[in-house]
Amino acid sequence: MTTINSFKDLRIWQLGMDIVTSVYSITRSFPKDELYGLTSQMRRCSVSIPSNIAEGFLRKHDKEYHQFLRIALGSSGELETQVEIACKLELLNTKTRDELLEQIDHIRRMILNLIKKLNIVV
Repeated sequence: MTTINSFKDLRIWQLGMDIVTSVYSITRSFPKDELYGLTSQMRRCSVSIPSNIAEGFLRKHDKEYHQFLRIALGSSGELETQVEIACKLELLNTKTRDELLEQIDHIRRMILNLIKKLNIVV
């Protein structure tokens, strides 16, 4: 059994960081006129996912952890919407969209499972 000493040991946090890396890499190719629009929005909500997982973990209270996990869950939905918008605007190709949506779906399922493991009603 692995000992969890830090939020950095959490696989869910690590996956969140992978999503941030993917989003930053993908949005580098977006047009400069999207820098303060879709690029910024996608980057902010991707960063919100692992940030809220970390903050909730450090709060040490299940009720507060639940709140931060729900915020991370909301950010995943926001990011999914923005990925779809980017694809409709032809800023992303379908393959890239699908890969990113798979990462988002994976972390969403992990967040929901973590909420259940904490015995908190969703």
